[in-house]
Amino acid sequence: MKELLKLNDDPRVHGVYLHLPPAALTNRVLNSLKPEKDVDGISDWNTGKLVRGPLSTGFVPPLASAVLHLLENQEDSLEGKTVLLVGGESPFRLVLQCLIERRGMVTAKSHWDSKNAVVLLDAGNVDIPPNWGRLGVVMICFGSLVLSSLHSLFSFIVRQNVVRSCTRWLQEQQYKPWRLRSLKLQPLTPVPSDLQISRAQTAKPVNHLAEEIGLLPEELEVYGRSKAKVRLSLLERLNSQPDGKYVLVAGVTPTPLGEGKSTVTIGLVQALSAHLNLNSFACLRQPSQGPTFGIKGGAAGGGYAQVIPMEEFNLHLTGDIHAITAANNLVAAAIDARMLHEATQSDKALFSRLVPSVNGVRRFSPIQISRLRRLGIIKSDPSSLSPEEVNSFVRLDLDPEKITWHRVVDTNDRFLRKITIGQASTEKGLTRETGFDIAVASEIMAILALADSMEDMKSRLGRMVVGTSRSGTPVTAEDLGVSGALAVLMKDAIKPTLMQTLEGTPVFVHAGPFANIAHGNSSVLADKLALKLVGEDGFVVTEAGFGADIGMEKFFNIKCRASGLRPNAVVLVATIRALKMHGGGPSVSAGAPLPTEYISENLNLVSGGCQSNLKKQIQNAQQFGVPVVVAINVFRTDTPAEIDLVCQLAKECGAFDAVPCHHWMQGGRGAVELAQAVKEATSKPSYFQFLYDLQMPIVEKIRTIAKRIYGADDIDVSAEAQRKIDYYHEQGYSTLPICMAKTHLSLSHLPERKGAPTGFVLPIRDVRASVGAGFIYPLVGTMSTMPGLPTRACFYDIDIDPITEEISGLF
Repeated sequence: MKELLKLNDDPRVHGVYLHLPPAALTNRVLNSLKPEKDVDGISDWNTGKLVRGPLSTGFVPPLASAVLHLLENQEDSLEGKTVLLVGGESPFRLVLQCLIERRGMVTAKSHWDSKNAVVLLDAGNVDIPPNWGRLGVVMICFGSLVLSSLHSLFSFIVRQNVVRSCTRWLQEQQYKPWRLRSLKLQPLTPVPSDLQISRAQTAKPVNHLAEEIGLLPEELEVYGRSKAKVRLSLLERLNSQPDGKYVLVAGVTPTPLGEGKSTVTIGLVQALSAHLNLNSFACLRQPSQGPTFGIKGGAAGGGYAQVIPMEEFNLHLTGDIHAITAANNLVAAAIDARMLHEATQSDKALFSRLVPSVNGVRRFSPIQISRLRRLGIIKSDPSSLSPEEVNSFVRLDLDPEKITWHRVVDTNDRFLRKITIGQASTEKGLTRETGFDIAVASEIMAILALADSMEDMKSRLGRMVVGTSRSGTPVTAEDLGVSGALAVLMKDAIKPTLMQTLEGTPVFVHAGPFANIAHGNSSVLADKLALKLVGEDGFVVTEAGFGADIGMEKFFNIKCRASGLRPNAVVLVATIRALKMHGGGPSVSAGAPLPTEYISENLNLVSGGCQSNLKKQIQNAQQFGVPVVVAINVFRTDTPAEIDLVCQLAKECGAFDAVPCHHWMQGGRGAVELAQAVKEATSKPSYFQFLYDLQMPIVEKIRTIAKRIYGADDIDVSAEAQRKIDYYHEQGYSTLPICMAKTHLSLSHLPERKGAPTGFVLPIRDVRASVGAGFIYPLVGTMSTMPGLPTRACFYDIDIDPITEEISGLF
């Protein structure tokens, strides 16, 4: 059994023949063998296929094939002949009987009177009546002597089955057209809660969905009934498959309420696949549990355009954020432990413990050899190091004041923003101030989102800078010796999670980096896998966080550089309420009732918002050479005149098209017009270009973004920021792209300035580097990386029925 299971999982093996005594061929043994490798055709699955089903999908047992070969080589036609089966009650006899009857012959068990009958004797020592051996009768007797004479034919057929198995395997490796079965929606009025809608739909088992979109069983790691990890081997299998169309969903500068980019993304793919019969994939970020239990609620879309089951989407999913938390905090623990040991031990004692003697022999580990190479020490024998080399090797000499690495937790907990650690007596007075970030703010999350392979992720994890030594040298995770362990913790998190929309269309949920100190996009790997799966005529729709000035700009300048992918179109999401706010409307606050201006018709405010913020964001997208389709996410309080005005002005501002979307109320049917506009836009040539050259100085790259994307007159770099910029240049980081950390509530650095502000100078307060992720991030204002809980948090409404285990109040 152990050997069979090993052969089942070995992709180099395409056929297994069980040369075992009959007593060993139990049902458990036979049915543990994968049917597609059962070249002997003896498993129950293959037997069933021969009895009932297409012969092309199973294997005919070689012995039965040999018998049929002998029969079919006779001069006379076998059609209508009778075959007498004598003795041998066994599955083999049943298979033989079925195969003979499929050839047009008739089988008999005891009665035989046909003059030209074919006799098959399947018996050990049976007396053969003399009248059976006459002219026109073919007699095949199964005994040891006869079977040995059939050995060559039998062996040939076994090999033929192996070739057939390999051929089928090769065919399975090719791209398969989708056979997607969409799920029907029956929208209700008024629209129920998101959770009620999600629970009312019966999702397809995820392995069925995977089969419909061409995934192989071995490429799937199933987590329960409704979600699964997809292995990266898919990229190798479909390497030669052309990519589909690549569509980014961005938005105007949002209100604090959000404008529904996720909902539009899901509504669009539901329309493309369930209503236009086009292959499409949505690629979304995984939400943090902090906002889910805090103020924002879930992030699975909404209404009749959402990912299901929404409870699983919004909570633990497949544990990626937990893996990031564990990896991040392992780095933090390694930092403080190393500082303690260096402070309390001599060089000799440190070396003795870092390179312990095992059975009298000291050996460097591979990661320690790498550190020696970076120090310029080309030695592999621990005993050959000089005292100076030992000192360089064992002393990271981290400056406690310059450690940049924080611990993380996936909860909004404001009291962890600044803490003091090391207060126990066992830490020997080595206290220091540090803090916690929310888990999705970890650099490891940004790395997960930008890595394009396991090797790339491991390399990026090793390059993460955690602090600076007292001599000013950057200290990395690889210097700490922890990068290999981090890759182990992240080995499953690197695989995207497959889920589905309410209408049964596929979704990848993977990574969820912050959109301020990081780039705010889902993973490169999810996009790459999806682009191969949808095929050349399909669509991959991915979403960028915050407004287009932040999420879209980072998508183009950071994510597209890392992935090598080029988008075909941008969908710019706008709402009437956001445009009214940018047109001069009163301020909007989360949790407070909307002012009257937002729930009654006001064309002047709408026009003002279109001519300012919407126009600027359309122009921002056009700077990258990509066509823009404006999607108006319609709310019930929006009037036809307001919607028509936005469509008209958006086109006048340069949009390829502008359409209203009703997916929240109607599902994919409400986004068909958007899907048609996107299809047409992606059929046009795209002239994609980056905003800046990586060889430009850091300050000039920042200035380019500030002036061309935000509309600033110039930038004002503080002395501290300039010092950091000079340091990063010395360390060789100046060719990294820029990831601006700025408020998402305004094109400027001041949240209260709406529309498209001009005449301002953008202040650069500080500059930091995420070297592993691969970008420099200037801080325009004060950025909080640990949210706090409001007075009335979402968790007040969340509960579970202890009997049915149904969750309530999630969103």
